[in-house]
Amino acid sequence: MHTPFVSVEGAIGVGKTTLATALAHHYNATCLHEIVEENPFLEKFYDNMNEWSFQTEMFFLCNRFKQLEDMETVYLRKAQPVIADYHIIKNLIFAHRTLPRKKFQKYERIYSILTEDLPKPSILIYLRASLPTLLDRIKRRGRAFEQEIDPEYLEQLSHDYDEAMNFLQNEGTTKVIIVETDHLNLAENSEDLQKVFDQMNPYLLRT
Repeated sequence: MHTPFVSVEGAIGVGKTTLATALAHHYNATCLHEIVEENPFLEKFYDNMNEWSFQTEMFFLCNRFKQLEDMETVYLRKAQPVIADYHIIKNLIFAHRTLPRKKFQKYERIYSILTEDLPKPSILIYLRASLPTLLDRIKRRGRAFEQEIDPEYLEQLSHDYDEAMNFLQNEGTTKVIIVETDHLNLAENSEDLQKVFDQMNPYLLRT
């Protein structure tokens, strides 16, 4: 049987890490967390996106590439399932939104080279939420560098995610499962979490 590799995705603040951690525990899988706060350019990026976008996006791309490359060797090849709280396509989503055209074209070429041989998740759980919900969750999370996020930028980002998930669905290599989270509390309500587990049970065997 193919070793399960599942990604959880969605806009900033939607609850990706919360769900990925819970899924990994429930299905006895390794949880792969994206590097966020370790990015030395991130705070500068939120202060001045035009000035620091390329450095920010390149840091994320190189670190996620290394994580996924190591994940394949350390876990998947040894038949150990993995739940990741990101999909590598998020790099293109953010870069396309933040980089000027010429820099994005350079970035896209680098992205294509780095990701052509990376493992692809068989399942992607796409968490969706309305803008008010995202803003509330970002506020509750309390990361200082996220508190000044432009709501318009966040709304555009959500739209970009919708388009990217449609692309992956049409591509056919990854099954996309959409979970609407406006009325779910995945962090504190076990019944809400169970609803997601019920959706995932046909695809993941609990070990």
